[in-house]
Amino acid sequence: MTGNGPVIEPGPATAVARAVARHLSAAGMASPDADARQLVAHVIGVGASRLFTADVDAAALPILTELVTRRGAGEPLQHLTGVTGFRTIEVSVGPGVFIPRPETETMVQAALDWILTERLRAPRVVDLCTGSGVIAAALAAELGEADVDADIHAVELSDEALDHAHRNLSGTGVHLHAGGMAQALPEFNGTVDVVISNPPYVPLEAWESVPAEVRDHDPHLALFSGDDGLDAMHVVSQVARRLLKPGGLVLAEHAEVQHDAVIELFTADGWAHVRDNRDLTGRWRFVTAIAPVGSGSSMA
Repeated sequence: MTGNGPVIEPGPATAVARAVARHLSAAGMASPDADARQLVAHVIGVGASRLFTADVDAAALPILTELVTRRGAGEPLQHLTGVTGFRTIEVSVGPGVFIPRPETETMVQAALDWILTERLRAPRVVDLCTGSGVIAAALAAELGEADVDADIHAVELSDEALDHAHRNLSGTGVHLHAGGMAQALPEFNGTVDVVISNPPYVPLEAWESVPAEVRDHDPHLALFSGDDGLDAMHVVSQVARRLLKPGGLVLAEHAEVQHDAVIELFTADGWAHVRDNRDLTGRWRFVTAIAPVGSGSSMA
């Protein structure tokens, strides 16, 4: 392809990936080398670690050229490959569903650590705003490996996200529920051990500061949440208080700049042991709190 598109010739996969990376770098992509390797591997159907022994033939070039051109124009890599990795699993993603971020993996680890430390052998877990189902799927996989027989439920409002969640949660044992979180699962009031959520938390006023790749491709329902970004967080707090047993744990992701506001929100709502937690980059990322006596069915 000529003009503004990449010029790609058949040959060893590593050489093709270098040519793709040069085009993506010129287009301003933040991680051109990694993106190039994943695109080439996806098109020729091998793992990225096998590129050193693979070749790209002429038949693959039209598809590769199209995907590289779309990536250079800002379309998310995950939409082009249709999948993304998260902890120990890979999930289906695409237009209409929020793309999981590595930052969320730390919150999942905290939930796993708490369940194992508390020695809960059959915990009930609820994932609010599940999106692609990635948090619930990761918990199911890793708790299963730890011989923990968890009863996991995931709640999602968006029909488009539910399509991906159905696909990702099929065969995992996770129960998927369609609908908004505010009135979700009243039959479980006061019986849940862990509520976890990555809710929308971007303030509407921050529209212009959101990277174009995110703003133009992630669903706005999963991004924006009122003037201060905390509308959904208030609902998470209220629903978790209703669902959790006294002593149960809530975990909810937020933006680094919301550190103080989230602590104040959960403290004002009467949670015990409210604390904020950093992700692997050192940024404030998710709040945890313990449900006090008075949570659960008595609040229904």
